[in-house]
Amino acid sequence: MVYDTWLDSEGHAAITGSPATASNEVGGEFTAHGGYINGKNLELVPGKLIRQSWRTQQFADSDPDSELEIALGPEGTGTRLTLKHTNLTGDGSHYKTGRVEHYFDPMKAHFER
Repeated sequence: MVYDTWLDSEGHAAITGSPATASNEVGGEFTAHGGYINGKNLELVPGKLIRQSWRTQQFADSDPDSELEIALGPEGTGTRLTLKHTNLTGDGSHYKTGRVEHYFDPMKAHFER
């Protein structure tokens, strides 16, 4: 369920509360938070793995894309999501807190409904 929701425009918008476009195809482009985040699907393993190039409007044009890897697996009656974000400039700490505030907390509330 998390995999399909993440890769669906309406679903992604529902879990973040912000406009999003999504694709469930390798090479497909996406945006999140009204275009603040954008990237491309690099690797997709249905129900198990989402690997995306990722950047925000704060990236300089000369900055390389970062990479987001989301591994999914069963845990009890739910899903364990393990997120790895690499190739960020600086220490990336504000992205870590932003993930909790803008993704993990709203996602948990969305799926508990």
